[in-house]
Amino acid sequence: MDGTYTLVIPLPEPAEIEIGALGAHDLSAGWYAYTGSAFGPGGFSRIDRHRELARGERETRHWHVDYLLGHDATRIERAVRTPERDVECEVARTLPDAGIAGFGSSDCDCPSHLAYAEGRRTLLEATERAHETA
Repeated sequence: MDGTYTLVIPLPEPAEIEIGALGAHDLSAGWYAYTGSAFGPGGFSRIDRHRELARGERETRHWHVDYLLGHDATRIERAVRTPERDVECEVARTLPDAGIAGFGSSDCDCPSHLAYAEGRRTLLEATERAHETA
C-alpha cells in the first residue's frame, strides 16, 4: 500500500549528526518527526527499512532521515500513516520546523520535512492532527 508517513523519533541527548550532503548539524535533545512518501516500489514497507536501520540491522543510508536513524540513541517511536494520499508536503508544512533546511525536501519547495518539539506529546499530537486534516 502507498501513502504518506511521518516517523516520530526521540533523541534523548543532544548530538552532532552528519546528514549526508547537508553536513554536520547539532541536534537538540527532544522529539523529531520526519514526513516522507511511500509511493513507488514497496510502499509502506519503506517504514520497515527505516526500522531496520534504526535497530542497526542495515547500514546503507539513502535518505536524510537515515542519518538521524543511524545514530545509536534514536529509534522509531511511532509511524503515523495516511494511506493512498500524497499529502507529504501538506503534513510537513503544518509541523514545527526543526531548522535543518532541505532535510528530506530536496525534491519539493518545502523548507524541510523534519519537525522538532521538546516534548513527545506535543509532537505526536501535532503529527496525528496533521495527518487527519490533510
